[in-house]
Amino acid sequence: MPRKKLIAANWKMYKTPDQAREFFRAFLPLVASHTRDEIAVCPPYVCLPAAVEAAKGSKVAIGGQNMYWEQEGAFTGEISAPMLLACGCTHVIIGHSERRQYFGETDDTVNKKLERALEAGLTPIVCVGEVIQEREAGLTEEVLRRQCNGAFRGISGEKAARLTVAYEPVWAIGTGRTATPELAAEAHQVIRHQAAKALGDELASKLRILYGGSVKPDNAKALMSQEEIDGALVGGASLDAKSFAGIVKY
Repeated sequence: MPRKKLIAANWKMYKTPDQAREFFRAFLPLVASHTRDEIAVCPPYVCLPAAVEAAKGSKVAIGGQNMYWEQEGAFTGEISAPMLLACGCTHVIIGHSERRQYFGETDDTVNKKLERALEAGLTPIVCVGEVIQEREAGLTEEVLRRQCNGAFRGISGEKAARLTVAYEPVWAIGTGRTATPELAAEAHQVIRHQAAKALGDELASKLRILYGGSVKPDNAKALMSQEEIDGALVGGASLDAKSFAGIVKY
């Protein structure tokens, strides 16, 4: 069976609740008849209730941009899986490169968050990818193997059924540079191979691997035409309703 693509928006630290409502008023009519792919939007925490309410009755899912692995406790500024579920979220981004670069995320913390997200029933989007120095040094495959092995450690194949992975070459995020469809597909093959070793061949064959990194309406079709690319994690281009709809309807 072909894997159904997921097109997910990561709004990062943009938009207020009112701006989120405005986005959905413009966006939902543009994708109302779209059934080919799944769609998810991951706004900032303060926008989650507004986004869930605005998307009610549509086929657009809402997700968080991060979560902590404990259920509750004295962890100032953090948010838990039960809190995301209580807001109406179904998805969560884990281990985004900006979390790794600016906020000390490691392969170990990604693993803890992934385990808790799966236990809670969320659909996790686990991000992996190399920086430009690693790409130029020929270390892309080694970095992806390490990040995948760290993320998947101790995760059973059955538990990981909802898992989604996003390949995000860090050098392509917000830079306007995009990995060629062929380069992206090669990286996706490495990720799927590591998933097969860690989680089993059957789950790896069903695993959706998204591409993220300066995805825009004018390059989405070429990227999505690759058999190994199962959707996109979209940053800046997802902030505008027409732009994101153009990617969804590539």
